[in-house]
Amino acid sequence: MGASTVGGMNRQGERGAGAPQAARRRAEARAGRIAAGVTELERRLADLLHGGFASAAQGGRGPWQETAARMVDAQAPGLAASVRELGATAAVGADWPARLLERCALLHLLGQAYLRVDRLPEGLAATVRSRVGVAVDTAALAESVPPLRDHWLVLSQRDGGDGRLATRRIWLHGRETGRTALLLSYGGGGRAPELSLDVGLGLDADLLFHPAARPLRATLAARHAAPVRRSAPPPGGDTAAALRAYGEALRDDPWLDSWPVVLRDVVPVPDPRLGWQLADARGDSAISVDARCDDRRGLWQLAAVSGGGPVTVFGECGHRGFLPLAVWGEELVPLRV
Repeated sequence: MGASTVGGMNRQGERGAGAPQAARRRAEARAGRIAAGVTELERRLADLLHGGFASAAQGGRGPWQETAARMVDAQAPGLAASVRELGATAAVGADWPARLLERCALLHLLGQAYLRVDRLPEGLAATVRSRVGVAVDTAALAESVPPLRDHWLVLSQRDGGDGRLATRRIWLHGRETGRTALLLSYGGGGRAPELSLDVGLGLDADLLFHPAARPLRATLAARHAAPVRRSAPPPGGDTAAALRAYGEALRDDPWLDSWPVVLRDVVPVPDPRLGWQLADARGDSAISVDARCDDRRGLWQLAAVSGGGPVTVFGECGHRGFLPLAVWGEELVPLRV
């Protein structure tokens, strides 16, 4: 029995020693499948451009869904989501050809970047893998990334999804470090995401930031104290500073839809021609509110808190405009946009 036990321990030891090699082989196999999927997607994009966008308008969403399924088979869910966005763009709106061409160009850039990912700087390579859909292993993250402790203010919690998977986006801001962090939580099968943090709470906690050219996404690690209520807003800037921050972030991540910013002393203004604007109270510049929010109650919430005067607003600044997510009145108020 003793010899058998020793033999079993040896076999377990061998399995333990071989685990990193097995994980590396699995990663290499997946990388090969993704590269094959990227190559196929590049051919399909080339066919689309050579054939003209008229075919994209006539074919419906079937071909896009089939291509997205092929990307899922290639274990590249990020590419699959991008292809579905192409299908949702085709023949929708007056300027759809320009928007479709823009999305095709960005997808082509992502594909070419992935095919050369081993030659990219470390941060950009991590960004490309993330955009393609390669998830970061949380256990490995804890071993490779030092935790960042701070007093984190919960700025926003917003739910979305595609009907199959519910996604919760939670924005945090560190009081001492000045860092902004995004926590993502998912729920499938009709279940809500597990992680939930009330807006306005302050957390004394560790975060683990995922590798990226511009690290934003993080995982919540150890909490060091019970959460407390906080009300003071983070430092902010004007609308020009917000656009500049988004532009600088695009240099490192050209696939970035938006960047988190705090706007100080802005006044919400509904305009019948231009839609809602956030105008600098002390200047003559303004930023357009994301048009997808135009008829949402959150904008009237924002106007009510403002009362026609300047307020501090947190949101996401991007190519579609500014998406307001929270406003400071007597306390931090989440907006329903």
